[in-house]
Amino acid sequence: MAAFEQLALSGGGCRCFWQGGFLHVVQDELPLRPARVTGVSGGALTLAGFLAGRGERVLAEMKDAFRGTDHNLNWHKPGADKLTPHQKVYEKVVTRSLDGDAMARVAAGPQAQILLGHPPSDRWARLTGSLAALAYEAELHMVGSPHFNWAERLGVGSSLVDARAAAQEGKLADLVRFAATIPPVFDPPRWNGQAVIDGGMADQAPMPDPNKGRTLVLLTRPYKRLPEVAGRLYVWPEEDVPADKIDFTDPEKIQATWDAGLAAGETFLRERAAGVIPAAGD
Repeated sequence: MAAFEQLALSGGGCRCFWQGGFLHVVQDELPLRPARVTGVSGGALTLAGFLAGRGERVLAEMKDAFRGTDHNLNWHKPGADKLTPHQKVYEKVVTRSLDGDAMARVAAGPQAQILLGHPPSDRWARLTGSLAALAYEAELHMVGSPHFNWAERLGVGSSLVDARAAAQEGKLADLVRFAATIPPVFDPPRWNGQAVIDGGMADQAPMPDPNKGRTLVLLTRPYKRLPEVAGRLYVWPEEDVPADKIDFTDPEKIQATWDAGLAAGETFLRERAAGVIPAAGD
């Protein structure tokens, strides 16, 4: 019997490389062969890298892109068409990492779903998406939970999108990129006719649909309030990871964050073998 039937990957920007390192260690030793996987925001790229066997490739591509990025704002770049380089850099990394072979592997893999958010106003997507982002940051610190209900009250919608179908259609890279759209840093794109914002504004750790079986949830930061759900195990870094959420200039920090995930994965396996962590995640 699988240790976990489900895997949920939270967002966290560059902090998500901790998830990549963790999965690199535990996927074979556990082993981790979930039937259903979900991802949101930066966790969508972790999902794709994990299912395609491209985790280290994603890390290498991101480090290479960061070496060529010396700023997070374009204040001193005359003629720059964007306030920040993030959207262009992320598109380059995701497109290079998720080529045809990677998409074929995801398409042939287990059920995979990626959460997209939708701004309160489709017409004024950037403005209302930016306001939603401010509300999200406030709620995140006040409530202290990866799950919250403010989004629906403000008109933020969400869609759990079939990543296998997107891979079959050659659109996986677009789906992964769109999942990490943080206005106003990123311009809201459109998926199936709807404006898109970061799905983490709706839920930082979305469960699969259907939601059944033991679930491993990989967060990228601690939360004050985690729900106690039978069969669900939350795991997060014991200390703040080296990477900053949207700092695209320091390749050493994301390598160190990956390495912290490797160490955490090794600790997880030892504690599970010793019975400190329940073997079935109950």
